[in-house]
Amino acid sequence: MSHSDLKAEIDARRDDLISLTQDLIRIPTLNPPGRNYREICTYLADRLGPQGFDIQLIRAEGAPADSDENPRWNIIARHEGSKPGECVHFNSHHDVVEVGHGWTVDPFGGEVKDGRVYGRGACDMKGGLAASIIAAEAFIAACPDYAGAIEISATADEESGGFGGVAYLAEKGHFDPDKVQHVIIPEPLNKDRICLGHRGVWWAEIETKGRIAHGSMPFLGDSAIRHMGAVLHQIETQLYPLLATKRTEMPVVPEGARQSTLNINSVHGGEPEQDPDYTGLPSPCVADRCRIILDRRFLIEEDIDEVKAEITRLLESVKAVRPNFEYEVRELFEVHPTMTEKDAPVVRSTAAAIERVLARQPDYVVSPGTYDQKHIDRIGRLKNCIAYGPGILDLAHQPDEWVGIQDMQDSALVMALVLQDLLT
Repeated sequence: MSHSDLKAEIDARRDDLISLTQDLIRIPTLNPPGRNYREICTYLADRLGPQGFDIQLIRAEGAPADSDENPRWNIIARHEGSKPGECVHFNSHHDVVEVGHGWTVDPFGGEVKDGRVYGRGACDMKGGLAASIIAAEAFIAACPDYAGAIEISATADEESGGFGGVAYLAEKGHFDPDKVQHVIIPEPLNKDRICLGHRGVWWAEIETKGRIAHGSMPFLGDSAIRHMGAVLHQIETQLYPLLATKRTEMPVVPEGARQSTLNINSVHGGEPEQDPDYTGLPSPCVADRCRIILDRRFLIEEDIDEVKAEITRLLESVKAVRPNFEYEVRELFEVHPTMTEKDAPVVRSTAAAIERVLARQPDYVVSPGTYDQKHIDRIGRLKNCIAYGPGILDLAHQPDEWVGIQDMQDSALVMALVLQDLLT
């Protein structure tokens, strides 16, 4: 089997690649709340089952957000070769984020124009899912007597942490290194880049406490919002400058993410917001509670305990100078940084394939945010994992999201060549 044979198989499937991507986009798998997960898994089962893939539909019962109204469904499709060998697994998440405002096309229309397929999830990451399916189908057609196995999964809830998807499957042993040896996650990292891993993340909620009183006599109460204002001032003047000094040797993109970062995800204090159609005024009260959510991204050179200690020291410094200051920190979740070695087998094979298809050496990058590699590494104990797929990362979650058709074709050929290298 030659490079040209595989390319011919991929090229012959161009129209199928486009229509497959459109079909996937037209299933609005919105997360939250987690709509149509079973529908998209059934669609994939109906496509892959008749081609000889063994199908498992797996509900992540008991996982966060799983409910009878919006069950967390996943699919794993496995195709066995003609003789024993290793397994290459392509993992894509099937959920997409909210639509948002500013669209000029139907977010779930799958419109094709100017060599692009448009829609929510086109880039992140239904184009990558479609490309991996076409790659596997083309490879099997060109080399039916391959050794080993190919797995394709479409999993839930990556956009909200992956706990109803890859984390659940990893806990059930589906990414055990004895069963799966190579994993490619077709996230939109650009077709000439190999993503080796991601930074770490720590989410926490800080609550400041006060005492309610009448708003005309605020001196009789104690404003939790004012206390939080002191915390925000310390974050602005002390913590942000400190984080700017922390730099990494990880090849994180974009350049701004080569340092530690902090995002204040939300602020909630005082009287709850009323429904949009409420026409009354707020009641005059001093806020007795205020909460912020911190989204801290940290580097492989940093220690998670020190990341947490920075916040504790900051809060204690406020407490030392501010009367009646009380606070509580609730940790929401943490993920440690991960980075696959450049000499790992799946990295070497993908790099060689990119050179053959695009006539250039790949860029090696690290993602600023986490994706499902975190669970494959931490729970599955599988290090031989990368993200590689079509699409431009900056388009993810944007209005008028799109994926390039030629980019999908090129990436599909790269993935098929990786299968050729690892399974023949």
